[in-house]
Amino acid sequence: MPASREGSLVPSTRFKVLRDGEFKEFESSEIFKGRRVVLFALPGAYTPTCSSGHVPRFVELAAELRKQRVDDIVCLSVNDPFVMAAWQREQNATALTFIPDADANFTSAMGMLVDKSDVGLGKRSWRYSMLVNDGRIEKMFIEPDEPGDPFEVSDADTMLTYLDPSRSLGAVTMFARPGCPFCARAEKLLEERSIPHERIELGSAITMNSVRAATGAAKVPQVFIAGRLIGGSDELQKFLDQHAQTNRK
Repeated sequence: MPASREGSLVPSTRFKVLRDGEFKEFESSEIFKGRRVVLFALPGAYTPTCSSGHVPRFVELAAELRKQRVDDIVCLSVNDPFVMAAWQREQNATALTFIPDADANFTSAMGMLVDKSDVGLGKRSWRYSMLVNDGRIEKMFIEPDEPGDPFEVSDADTMLTYLDPSRSLGAVTMFARPGCPFCARAEKLLEERSIPHERIELGSAITMNSVRAATGAAKVPQVFIAGRLIGGSDELQKFLDQHAQTNRK
């Protein structure tokens, strides 16, 4: 696993990006100087984990990250400007800044350049994320050196938890029905605590049968947090109160 560079300055390199059909070149200092920036780097555009998990979750949590005094959220990959521009459009990632490290100078200077020739990618970036304050690396989350493509610590939720430890719940989703007062209460509990969540509406595609199969319960709401079934609005209230009490200790 590449070594952490916490406490060090980010490398001084140049990037060339495609903006509105034109090439623009700039120094890395223009991204980081005087700013608080979250950067996450990944092996390649359009690859499975990067497209299905890494980028989408940063898009989902972009607003929450910015509430933590984050000025920019940068996705970096050893790809060319055309690929990165097209991938950003496909991911609908306008809340992020996509940076192509086409010559791998930044990645190499970070000590994060790895050989992915075994899967046909050639020289690419190790998967990691970092928080940079005014050009200095405050915190890094580097994926472990394990077989395959580990994706355990460089995700958006881990970064958000670092920035705001009280937000250590994990992903939240809720089965709900339109007009259900208990569902409205559960959603209000989440919103009052600014907890990002997804609401899955019952309808023709998702029925009560799916709720029973997933939870064993025959009523809504049913709330899941980090893969764990919490239950209805009363159970959610109890869980959130306990979580808040634990964080105050």
